[in-house]
Amino acid sequence: MAEQDVSPEPDQASPEFAETLSELETLVNRLESGELSLESSLEAFEEGVRLTRAARERLSQAELKVQTLTQQGDSAPGDSATKERTQADPSADESRQGGR
Repeated sequence: MAEQDVSPEPDQASPEFAETLSELETLVNRLESGELSLESSLEAFEEGVRLTRAARERLSQAELKVQTLTQQGDSAPGDSATKERTQADPSADESRQGGR
């Protein structure tokens, strides 16, 4: 069975995670300063929500990659740990094999 690469290519349009956090910090500082108008505060808040969603998506992708790599390391053919997991939850094995 061919090994699937579940790691998506980095989206050129999306900023790196650290950059996103830095932008969020800047927005929070601007909002907390109290110097923005109501309109500017709403725009900054909307941008913060967008950045938060982007950061969560990047974290989810990283978590999925870690889980996949961990499962690949644990699921060598004949691996007793894999057999134990399959016996405990047969549906887990099916989901890894594409839900036959």
